Amino acid sequence: MAVLSWKHHTLLQSLLARGPLTEKEFHSIFTGITGQNPGTHQEKFNGYLLKINRELSHVQLDLRACRDQYSGQVYYGVVNNVSDEQSKLGTKYSVPQIAFFKAIVEAIAQDARAHGSISNINALNVKLESQVLNNLGSQSQDGSLSIPAAIRNFTLSQKEKTLDQLVQDKWLCFTEDGNIGVGVRSILDLRSWFHNAEVPSCEVCNEAGLKAKLCPNEGCAVRIHQYCLEKRISQRGKIVCPSCDTQWHYQAPKAETIDLEDEATGSSQSQPPFRQTQSQPSLRSRRKRQRLSKHGDAETVGHSSQASIPNSDMRRVTRSSAHLR
Repeated sequence: MAVLSWKHHTLLQSLLARGPLTEKEFHSIFTGITGQNPGTHQEKFNGYLLKINRELSHVQLDLRACRDQYSGQVYYGVVNNVSDEQSKLGTKYSVPQIAFFKAIVEAIAQDARAHGSISNINALNVKLESQVLNNLGSQSQDGSLSIPAAIRNFTLSQKEKTLDQLVQDKWLCFTEDGNIGVGVRSILDLRSWFHNAEVPSCEVCNEAGLKAKLCPNEGCAVRIHQYCLEKRISQRGKIVCPSCDTQWHYQAPKAETIDLEDEATGSSQSQPPFRQTQSQPSLRSRRKRQRLSKHGDAETVGHSSQASIPNSDMRRVTRSSAHLR
C-alpha cells in the first residue's frame, strides 16, 4: 500500500476544506507544494493524483476533474462513490431539501433543448411528489400514496432559502441569464446518475450534455458542449456532424470565451476566467428587484425572465424528446 506524504495530504486537504477548486487554484497549490508547474510537469502531477486516488479507493472516495458546462472552466474535487442510506447521514440537508434539489436537477436534465437551466419560478414550483414515488413509496392504509408531512409543509420561503444555500455550496448555480443551472459540485458527483438517467452525452467528450448545442439537423440527436465545439472548430476550421454529416455553422461570441491552453505546455485543460457564483445576489434579492420593476405586480411569485419558446425550438422539443428514452 502506498503511503501518502505531507504533500499529498495538503493537496487532498485543500479540496476537502474548500470544496471544488478551479484548475488554476488547484495548480497553484500544487506548485506551491512541489515547486513545479503542472503544465510543464504533467507526468508528475498525474502521478500525485493517481497515488491519492489509490488511497481514497479504500474508503470509496475519488479525486476527479470536470468542466463547468456553462463556462468550460475545469474544476477538481473529491466525491463519494457510494450512494446508500448511511452516506446520506453525512449531509446537512433535510429530506425535503434533498427531494427539492433532485427535482430541480431532473427537470434540467430532461430538457430536450439542452438549455441546461430552468427559470426561478419553475424551480420554485417543481413537484416533489415524484421524489416520494421514486424514493419513499410509502402508502396509507387505503393504498393511496402518503406524502410525508415535511414535504407537504415545505414552504416557498424554505425553497428560496434552500436554493440560495445550494448555489452557495455549488450544487446549483445562477446562469448568466438569471436562471437556475446545475452546479459544478453536481457535475462532479452525479456523473453516474446522469449516465443511468440516459441524459444524452456530448459527442466530443462523452460527458452529459446538459448545456449543449444541438445538431442543426432536426432529425439528429447529436449534441456538443459549446466549449467542445469551439475547440473542435479551432482545430479543424469547421465541423461536420459525426452522425448525419450535416455541417455545423457556428459563430463564436464576440467576447472571449475559453482560453485554450497551448498544447506545448503538456496540459489538456483550459483556464477561462473564474466565475464568481458566491458574489451573485441571492434568489430572494433577485425576486425583490423583479417585483419592484413590475409596477404593482407584487402578488406574482418570483417573476421569471424566461422567454417563450420559439416555434423552431418547439419542433426541436418534439423530435428530441423521443431520444431521451
